[in-house]
Amino acid sequence: MKKALLIIALAISLNSLIGQDNGNIALINGIEMYYEIHGSGDPLILLHGFLGSGDFWDPFIESFSKHFKVIVPDLRGHGKSTNPLDHWTMSQSARDIYALMDHLKIERCNCIGFSTGAKTLLHMATQNSQRIEAMILIGGAMYYPDDLRIILAEFQLTEDQWDEYRKIHEHGDDQIKKLVRQFNECADDYDDMTFIPPDLARIKAKTLIVHGDRDWGYPVSMASQMYESIPNSYLWVVPNGSHWPIIQSNSEAFIKTSTEFLIKWN
Repeated sequence: MKKALLIIALAISLNSLIGQDNGNIALINGIEMYYEIHGSGDPLILLHGFLGSGDFWDPFIESFSKHFKVIVPDLRGHGKSTNPLDHWTMSQSARDIYALMDHLKIERCNCIGFSTGAKTLLHMATQNSQRIEAMILIGGAMYYPDDLRIILAEFQLTEDQWDEYRKIHEHGDDQIKKLVRQFNECADDYDDMTFIPPDLARIKAKTLIVHGDRDWGYPVSMASQMYESIPNSYLWVVPNGSHWPIIQSNSEAFIKTSTEFLIKWN
């Protein structure tokens, strides 16, 4: 549990390194989705994890925007985006991102997703196998292991975390409370994240799986199973890597590896 809180707090601490003067709102699927665009070139969509926002990617945007048109949304109900629904699913999140692509007139794209963002990408790549050219899954998973369900069910915010979350979620404490409740409810969900190897075998996108060997939520064996199930996939197990294994000393290697991987397939 302490590891889970540490990772989420670390993600929040990466905010506000890049300004948001280029932010936009797309009215899609009954929500207001906030997104930013940086740079030019082939589109690259960056998807953050649950309880985070697009600011999560700030340390990487400058590097990626040298090669790509980087599109960074706040997922449904997160950050500056809204969610009138009482529930939250990865499958709906996938439909939202496809709707954003339609709004921006993007037929095909590259994507990088972390945790919930990676799970969203699994739904996108199985809902429509033609629209993702290449994708990178960081801390992704096919389903929720039993040990993780306990963490999800018990998660609550500390006072310090409340202060941090108020900086990134624009719609007040009710928004944050709703997100925490929806995070807890994932513990009892057996419909949204239930991928099996035949599902993943339908994926057409070139896929790089990045996984920390010390991930507190998902064992390396799950990353290996995804690698074995997804055609045209590659696996990078980060030594001593956490659920978010691409920070600090690993960030430069991640930027170099991911950029080369994405450019190769465009």
